[in-house]
Amino acid sequence: MTEPLNIPSNLSESSIPPIGLIVVGDEILSGLRQDKHVPAVIERLKARGLSLSWVAMVGDDRQYLADTLRRSFATDHIVLSCGGIGGTPDDHTRQAAAMALGRPIVRHLDAVELIRQRCEESGQPLDEFRLRMADFPADAMLIPNPYNRIAGFTVDRHHFVPGFPVMAWPMIEWVLDTLYPHLHHQSVEHKMALRLFNTPEARITPLMESLEARFPLTRLYSLPSVGDDKLARHIELGVKARGGEVEATQVAACFDALLEVLEGLGAPIERL
Repeated sequence: MTEPLNIPSNLSESSIPPIGLIVVGDEILSGLRQDKHVPAVIERLKARGLSLSWVAMVGDDRQYLADTLRRSFATDHIVLSCGGIGGTPDDHTRQAAAMALGRPIVRHLDAVELIRQRCEESGQPLDEFRLRMADFPADAMLIPNPYNRIAGFTVDRHHFVPGFPVMAWPMIEWVLDTLYPHLHHQSVEHKMALRLFNTPEARITPLMESLEARFPLTRLYSLPSVGDDKLARHIELGVKARGGEVEATQVAACFDALLEVLEGLGAPIERL
């Protein structure tokens, strides 16, 4: 079996932990359905001054999912997980989370009550198949589901919601606004960029490395484009950092140094 995602443990020196997203389901990997969670989560994080550090897409394989979760539980990351918490045989997320933590699966009485209320509202029987959706790893906390009351769960900074966007996205918003309001807008992304025309990336790589060493709070990025009928072949070249005034000052200084070198080379540029 392929090794599970090797989740890095030190992506950021910020006081804000890295945030990861796991999308679960064979239907995503087979192309039967197109993933919508990644852009939706990015949008919701961005609205709160947060950003996504990594994404994993995992099929309906209990052991592989458990191995992936075992690695993410070993970090200090905040992890959002979409999919696989239903009650059918191809839903493995709750069991995989319990395996990864070495905890038993227990039936959560508050979740049972919510399922009972849902069954009364919809006229469906309260049977064992529905009650399975109240089984979570021990010590899990419920995530309310405003769509149909069938709860998700939180355990050890990991937050598990259904794969249905109509349920998942409001539940993720609840997690971010209820459990992590203290992280919202804690830092600002400072960014300055330019377009560099008709220059190969290999020519600017040493410059990028030297500037990152000189301005260690910044990161430089390069986004090449082959061009089109409106713009010639170019690279969007930029400097960015998250933080306060110190980081903003370094971004501006690094960008000035970048401009000075490129202008000295006579490289055609356009500031963005």
